[in-house]
Amino acid sequence: MTQTPTAHTPAQGQARVQFTVPAQHPMVTVLGSGDSLLRVIEKAFPGADIHVRGNEISAVGDATDVALISRVFDEMMLVLRTGQPMTEDAVERSIAMLKASDSGESDGQETPAQVLTQNILSSRGRTIRPKTLNQKRYVDAIDKHTIVFGIGPAGTGKTYLAMAKAVQALQSKQVNRIILTRPAVEAGERLGFLPGTLYEKIDPYLRPLYDALHDMLDPDSIPRLMAAGTIEVAPLAYMRGRTLNDAFIILDEAQNTSPEQMKMFLTRLGFDSKIVITGDVTQVDLPDGTKSGLRQVQDILEGVDDVHFSRLSSHDVVRHKLVGRIVDAYEQYDSQHGTENGTHKGGRGRSGHKGK
Repeated sequence: MTQTPTAHTPAQGQARVQFTVPAQHPMVTVLGSGDSLLRVIEKAFPGADIHVRGNEISAVGDATDVALISRVFDEMMLVLRTGQPMTEDAVERSIAMLKASDSGESDGQETPAQVLTQNILSSRGRTIRPKTLNQKRYVDAIDKHTIVFGIGPAGTGKTYLAMAKAVQALQSKQVNRIILTRPAVEAGERLGFLPGTLYEKIDPYLRPLYDALHDMLDPDSIPRLMAAGTIEVAPLAYMRGRTLNDAFIILDEAQNTSPEQMKMFLTRLGFDSKIVITGDVTQVDLPDGTKSGLRQVQDILEGVDDVHFSRLSSHDVVRHKLVGRIVDAYEQYDSQHGTENGTHKGGRGRSGHKGK
């Protein structure tokens, strides 16, 4: 941050903008503790000079940059008016959305403030919201469509947001129960080779769903809701032969379903129900030669009325920033070497290539 007693005059070919932060918003909420939020903006626009004096902020630089900086602060003001604090992550995502809209990479129908202030569920002192434009559109699609596929890499909130929408639907009595399911196949392991009873074998595969539930509901109420059948967490095989009415149904890790399992699951849909199917087609753990039902279903159901495919990318990762870079690195490797998830498409390893 540059503190100046006088306004900075733009050089020839540069533009200048100045705006006033309303008195009801302390400057620390706009600039961040230790000017952390301002540093995020300065880093995103290195060619611009941003100056602060009292509650006046001015920016001088390239006309495009200055216009975007002005829009960033406008969006921050809109978020702050809702009582929601701004974070470094939220500022970074706001800048990314505005830059994408300005460059034509997105249609710009939704503003950063609209994305960042859309509350899905408030529970246990925290509010669950979408954090990216694609996440908002995914959540909106769940409201509008009966069957929604959320496809994207790890950390993009596919399952977590779907779970939040399921709990919201249950609490608002849109559905009578929640059904959460996963195929019990991961990392090449088979249940028969795992120790313990059937429940002990299945439980590790379903544990991530329990963990998400504990984030969204009072933990003491979960056993009661499960005992009453209001919430059911079960492996995919338990869905066969059933018709699921008045339910919000989530199939997680759907890349590990076979085409037959995917068809079986989709045809469980009953009246007044909603299905969300999530998965990452770059992390298939099925045995060699088994086609992923999630990959195939995109070719079969794309364009079918009331079925929607939401596709998320590394830009929607809301875990550690390094996760997004890892996803990008794998995609780049695969495109250069003709592989999938770092391995040759014909098999799990490098069979056919002799080691040196």
